[in-house]
Order: sequence, then structure tokens, then C-alpha cells
Amino acid sequence: MSDQAAAVLTRVAIIAGEASGDQLGGDLIEALRRRHPTVEVSGMAGPRMRAAGCHALAGIDELAVMGLVEVLRHYPRLLKLRRRLIDEILAARPDVVVGIDVPDFTLDIELRMRAAGIPVVHYVCPQVWAWRAGRLPRIRRAVDLILTLFPFEVAFLADHGIAAAYVGHPLADRIPLDIDRAAARAVLMPGEGAGPLIALMPGSRRQELARHVDLFLAAAALLAPTLSAPRFALGAVNEAAATYIRQRVAAVAPQLPVTVVTGRSSALLAAADVALLASGTITLEAALSGTPAVVAYRLAPLSYWLMRRAVKVPHVALPNLLLGQRLMPEFLQDDATPSALAGALGAWLADVAGVARYRRLCAALHRELRVGSGDAGAAAIEALLERRAVSGR
Repeated sequence: MSDQAAAVLTRVAIIAGEASGDQLGGDLIEALRRRHPTVEVSGMAGPRMRAAGCHALAGIDELAVMGLVEVLRHYPRLLKLRRRLIDEILAARPDVVVGIDVPDFTLDIELRMRAAGIPVVHYVCPQVWAWRAGRLPRIRRAVDLILTLFPFEVAFLADHGIAAAYVGHPLADRIPLDIDRAAARAVLMPGEGAGPLIALMPGSRRQELARHVDLFLAAAALLAPTLSAPRFALGAVNEAAATYIRQRVAAVAPQLPVTVVTGRSSALLAAADVALLASGTITLEAALSGTPAVVAYRLAPLSYWLMRRAVKVPHVALPNLLLGQRLMPEFLQDDATPSALAGALGAWLADVAGVARYRRLCAALHRELRVGSGDAGAAAIEALLERRAVSGR
């Protein structure tokens, strides 16, 4: 990076809207500060960004609203929050603004920043390659650069006139390339027998738990008699989810050998022989952990009908999309039955050669995504500022 570009990187504004964005922002701040120890960072932050030294203009919890009805009810407050952030960031006049994910909130801010002549970076490509491609012209107007988590997104965005830089996925940086599954299990569930450990991960949101916990338990109840001394571990994102899951276990499957594991998804996936997952980022975490998985998802009927018509990709699980094949079996809506899920889990446990192939493919994907996302993101921002400095913008 040239001295000219380095000299201008003194103030950065970062806007995160949820926990995953807070993690990305924290990694990015630490990387920027290694290069520019005196840089001042402010923005919309969570605990991770604050710990990295971000001055919080607002907290990510202020954006914790889900569902159309909830968003409409909170819209006046969200609009006021967005206007306040715009005013405060414009007053500070940072050298670059970074919006992390949540495009429905950040894009309006980014449009205002870019119109004011401030360089804008958006971190995490909106899934316009899967649905809502109509957002592309607005994204093109709003940003100077997108930092992408996946390699294929760079070419896709370039085809639509949007500059992008691939920076890898933070999960690939955090998950070890080589996992000792026996050691991980001994730490997570000491004293357990040698039978297979099946992880059940029904999601984190209340609606996901309501649709998946009983389904996953029913699948486990069908699978258990076919195995020798199996153990099941249900992953809960927090204690509220754990309480709900324990209630459902007691109500519908009290005979199952089930342990509820709270807030330790990475440890659970590292220990498990196979996993049953609700679709989401957890599918990528399973692949990076080398854990064979079955993916299931149920939505409200109307939501599923709309999704089927809007989504333009052949798979829902991220590893399947990235590898271009259905590596993880997927069961959606009415296809997600207890017998289908139990059968797919049992097939993984019986297929030694298939598991070995799965782990080879996942290891190659892991290496591709493991590029040091924080440092790569900081370098891409520096390169953008350098280009602008050279061009006199």
C-alpha cells in the first residue's frame, strides 16, 4: 500500500446489524489496527466490535427485529435510527464506510454516504445470485466495493458492473483444518460410550425450533433402534432455546438418550459422527468440520410457496452450492419426514467410503475459504483507497 493511501486511513465507520456481522467487524477492526494503530473506528456495534476498539454510535440489538409484521411495527424507530446514524457518520466524515450484511438496513445508509463522496464498502454479498436480483442496480449505486465470502460471487458481481474482492469465510479461519473427533467428543461428553453420536441442530429462531425440534426428535426415535448404543445431542443457541428443547424432549421423546448442548455448536459438530441440521450457515460449519450431515427445513406454507418461486439456485445448503453437487442430502417442507431423515442419517453412518469422500471434498473447500478474512478485508479496503488516491478522487 502506498504512503499516500496509508496517510488517509484515519477514521473508519462500520455498521453491523447482527451477531455474525459483529464478529466480522471485530476481525476487520483488529486487522485495520495492525496496519494503522491510530485509526479511529465508530459505528453500529456489538460486544465483539466494542472489544476491538469501536466507539458504538448504536448497538446491534437495536436492529434485532424479525418478520414482516414486526418490522412494520418498529419501522418508525428503525427509520429514526438510520437517520441518526447517517447524520453522525456524515458529521465525522470517515475515510471509508463499511456496511456489514443486513442490506435492507445498510444500503440506504451506503447510498447517502457514497452520494456525499465517502468511499463505501459492503461486507458480505447479498444473495442476489439466489433471489431478489432486482436489487443489483441499487447495490451498484450504493457501493464502491463488495467484500465477498465466496469466490464465485466476484465474477457474478463483475458481470453486473459491481467491483468485488474475495476475502474468504471467517468460519474457515476459526475451525481447525484437522479435527480429532474422538478427543472433541471426550471433552464435550466425557464418560460416554463408544456408540455413534448424532447431533441434532434445529435452528436458532423461535419459529425454526417450533417447526424442527419435534421433527428431529421423531427422526431420532426411528433411527435409535437401528444403532448400537447411540447418543443424541441437541444443539441450543442459548438457554431460552435449551429450555424449550428440554420441554419438547420430555413431552415427545423421554426415552431417547438425549443431551442438550447450549452455545457450543462448533464443539458439537467436531464431536459428532453425523448431524441433522436446519438449513443455514450451520451447514457450512458442518462441512468445514468434516461432519457428514443431512439438511432439513420447514417453512409456513405461504412462505415456502413464495420461496420456491423466488429462489433460483438448485440447492439450499451452502456446501452443496459451493461444490456444485448435493453432497448433503436435502429435505424441504413435506419431504422432511421423520422416516426420510432417519434413513438419510443411517445411510451416512453405514457408508464409510462415502464419508471419506465427503471429508476430502470438504477439506478442499476448507482450504479454499481459509484465507484470513480480516486481513484480506483490510487489504482490499486499503487497495480501494489507494486507487482513489491515485485517481485523485
